[in-house]
Amino acid sequence: MKQELEASICHVLDRVKTVFREEPEVYELFENCYTNTLRTAVRPMEDETVYVVTGDIPAMWLRDSAASLRPYLVPAREDRQIADLLAGVVRRQFQYICIDPYANAFNEAPNGNCWARGDTEMNDWLWERKYEVDSLCYPLHFAYLIWKNTGRTDPFDQTFVEGAWKILKVFRTEQYHEEKSDYRFSRKDTYFTDTLSRNGKGALVKSATGMIWSGFRPSDDACTYGYLVPSNMFAVVALENLADIAGQILGDRELKQEALQLRNEIYEGIETYAITRKEGYGLVYAYEVDGFGQYCLMDDANVPSLLSMDYLGYRGKDRQVALNTRKMILSEANPYFYKGKKAEGIGSPHTRVGYIWPIALCMQALTAETMEEKRKIIELLAATDGGKGLMHESFCADDDTQYTRDWFAWANAMFCELIMDYCGI
Repeated sequence: MKQELEASICHVLDRVKTVFREEPEVYELFENCYTNTLRTAVRPMEDETVYVVTGDIPAMWLRDSAASLRPYLVPAREDRQIADLLAGVVRRQFQYICIDPYANAFNEAPNGNCWARGDTEMNDWLWERKYEVDSLCYPLHFAYLIWKNTGRTDPFDQTFVEGAWKILKVFRTEQYHEEKSDYRFSRKDTYFTDTLSRNGKGALVKSATGMIWSGFRPSDDACTYGYLVPSNMFAVVALENLADIAGQILGDRELKQEALQLRNEIYEGIETYAITRKEGYGLVYAYEVDGFGQYCLMDDANVPSLLSMDYLGYRGKDRQVALNTRKMILSEANPYFYKGKKAEGIGSPHTRVGYIWPIALCMQALTAETMEEKRKIIELLAATDGGKGLMHESFCADDDTQYTRDWFAWANAMFCELIMDYCGI
């Protein structure tokens, strides 16, 4: 197994090394990031599932486990061992969804470990129970990508079907959060971004907009307004993926129709409620809205983000709105866009003011129109690793030796995706 894994990984490494033969520091950074996750974060289990830690936190996030392994879809096309690994991740993700579709992060075993205690329905499997729309989108999308890249259909078993229906039920319920949802989350003696208002119910939203309410963002920070637009965009794409799986693989007409109907409602909700006008930019997508007319204009580094629309595959009715939005969020009109002596880019309210996220820089490059812009950002990332040879969660725009998180598998994966994209892999 080790030799086969090495052969497929080395094939990718060799191609990257050829492209960056005159910039060995870029290649070395890629090599470190690309091999790190398989060496350190992936844990095959006895039941043929795979547990994936997010890095320096010993828990498996539904989001991070999918995002961290996307770069290995390429070698999985020729390497059955890696394809088995990816399929095992999906099986474990859907096992977890069947345990609790409202949870975002899980333990390796039912050991009762958790990030912090709070007022919500916990069990011993749950590391954290922050309900995030994107946490349910990532496993659907990842399963779809595995199928399309490798032809593997074995992850689409009964557990997958059960989990898919649970996802649809949660999404349907949270379209009417105020009237139908029993979900609550609150913590005492913590930051306001780590808990929900109104005794754990969250800020008031208008029902029947078509969009899905989310308690928390991909950063695990609480939403200001309950309709998180990038996550709803991702839901549109993930539900399209599910409909394709249901129709072509499962032969389940009911599941396909329900997924498509829900997808259409969310899409119309976004295009109706999530667009506003920003002076100097025209019509743009808001980051969050409440359906009553309140919204916040910003973008966060974590994916899904407004910056990641093209990456995820969301296409709105008017392309100009997306272009206007990109221009806005890559400027100081976005309160989390920072400029410093070493770099400029998007940060996050999750980290310190003035700290830029490599994930956002990678996404900016992945969605850039020119190879020149991609190359410029690659060189910037290579020059701002704090001398550690890996990506970090965030770094100070003035001094990259000041950073957060020594080991963050998701950031490493995003850098790998960018390099592979630039190399045409």
